[in-house]
Amino acid sequence: MENSAIEREIIRLLEKHGALPLSFITRFLNENGIYCTRQKVERILRKLIDKKIVEFFYINNNHRRHYRLR
Repeated sequence: MENSAIEREIIRLLEKHGALPLSFITRFLNENGIYCTRQKVERILRKLIDKKIVEFFYINNNHRRHYRLR
């Protein structure tokens, strides 16, 4: 699947669910029929962060990044 389509789907998921960790984003994409690896999702999220569409933050000092729309 094309990266721009995955980007749109990630943005849609974050609009619907709010802040999510990487594992949940990957799981929801795979459940919706968009089969991709965690590494690919992480690469796309980094691009979205560079475009200032998405930001990450930490919850409870567990060092797991949660992603949300800006």
